[in-house]
Amino acid sequence: MATPQPPETLEADRGLAAVGAGLDALDAPAQNRRKSPWQRFLHTAVPPIVAFGLLLGTWQALWASAIWPEFQLPAPAAVWDTIWATVQSGDAAEILWTSVSRAVLGFLVAVIIATPLGLLIAKVRVVRAAIGSLLTGLQSLPSVAWVPAAILWFGLTPSAIYFVVLMGSVPSIANGLVSGIDQIPPLLPRVGQALGAGKLSSARHILLPAALPGYLAGLKQGWAFSWRSLMAAEIIATSPQLGLGLGQFLHNGQSLNDISMVIAAIFLILLVGIGIELLLFRPLERAVLRARGLTGALG
Repeated sequence: MATPQPPETLEADRGLAAVGAGLDALDAPAQNRRKSPWQRFLHTAVPPIVAFGLLLGTWQALWASAIWPEFQLPAPAAVWDTIWATVQSGDAAEILWTSVSRAVLGFLVAVIIATPLGLLIAKVRVVRAAIGSLLTGLQSLPSVAWVPAAILWFGLTPSAIYFVVLMGSVPSIANGLVSGIDQIPPLLPRVGQALGAGKLSSARHILLPAALPGYLAGLKQGWAFSWRSLMAAEIIATSPQLGLGLGQFLHNGQSLNDISMVIAAIFLILLVGIGIELLLFRPLERAVLRARGLTGALG
C-alpha cells in the first residue's frame, strides 16, 4: 500500500509541474489565429492599393497644376498609353523576356559561384583573411563601374552584360551566406562531426540549412543587385545585336526626349522587381519562417 505524501511534497510537485509547463510554453511557437481570406486581403492587398492610388492621385494633381511643362511631367494617361501601345505592338513581351531571361540566367550562375565561395570563406580562415574584405568591398562598389571595363574586355556582346550582372550579385550572395554561417551555434557542426559527417555532408545537411535565413537574405540582395546591374549594363551597352531590353528601352526614351517612354520603362522595371519579390522570395521567406516557428513575423 502506497504511503500518502505530506501536503508540502504535493505542493512542491505542483509547483515544479507549473514551472515545467511554463518552460514548455516558452519553447513552443506561438500559434496565430487563422485569418479568413477577407482579413488576409485587407492586410496584404489593400494597403499597397491605397498607396498606389494616393501616388497616382498626387501625380495627376501635379500634372493638372501645370507646375512643370508636359515634356517634363506627363499625365498618367499618357504613360499608360505608351505602355499599352508597347503591349499591343508585341514589343513589351520581347523587352521583358530579354531582360528577365538575362537577369535569371545571370542570377542562377551567380548562385552557383557564390555558394561554394561563401562556404569557403566562412570555414577556411586563410581564405577569409585573404579575400573577405575584398568581397565586402566589391559588394559596395557600384556595379555601373564595371560596365566600361566589360565593354572593353568583351565588346558589345551578351558576355559583357552577364559579367556586370555577376560582379553585382556574387559578392552579396556570398556575404549573406557567410553572415548566416557565422550565426550558427558552434554545437551544431560539432554534433555533425561526432556523427561522422564529412565536410561535404556537413555543408549540405548542417551548415546550409542552419544558415538558411542569412543565405536567403543574401539571395534577395543578390537578386536586387543583379537586376540593378543588368539595367545599368543595358542602358550603357546598347547595340542591335544585344536586343531590346528594358534598359535599352529606357535609353531610347531619353534619346527621343520622350518622358512618357522613360517613365513607362521605369514602371516596367519596378513591376518586374515587385513581381519577383512577391512570386519567389516572399513565399520562400514565409516558408523558412514558418518552418522555424517564427509565425509571428508572418503577420
